Amino acid sequence: MQRILALDVGDKRIGVAVSDLLGVTAQPVETYHRVGSQKKDVAYIIELTKRYAPCKLLFGLPRNMDGSYGEQAEKVRHFAQLVVSEFDGEHDFYDERLTTMAARRVLLDADVSRSKQKKVIDKLAAVVILQGYMDSNR
Repeated sequence: MQRILALDVGDKRIGVAVSDLLGVTAQPVETYHRVGSQKKDVAYIIELTKRYAPCKLLFGLPRNMDGSYGEQAEKVRHFAQLVVSEFDGEHDFYDERLTTMAARRVLLDADVSRSKQKKVIDKLAAVVILQGYMDSNR
């Protein structure tokens, strides 16, 4: 198995996580603050792929609670298409419903203050997405 790089793509931030080489655990990498230019955002993600050399990119795909896709899912698909067009490897999508809530619960259980939560919630959501993906594909 090789690394998977997971992205929790939002309008303002992108949470990033990476798997270990065995595909067992997900580790947080960073929260990237989008700069308002999709071209620059894509270039940044491509730089991350050079640093971590993943064989696969995983995009969290937001769904409504009834399972349908909304406007945010279309934004993620569009961004993914731009990134994948410059990435030489596989990609996949993973249902990210409730991942931010799960990440927030972890931070609350760890007694992390609200101001600190905002700084790490996106990369922790990416970890939840990636861990869920790896666990469901064993």
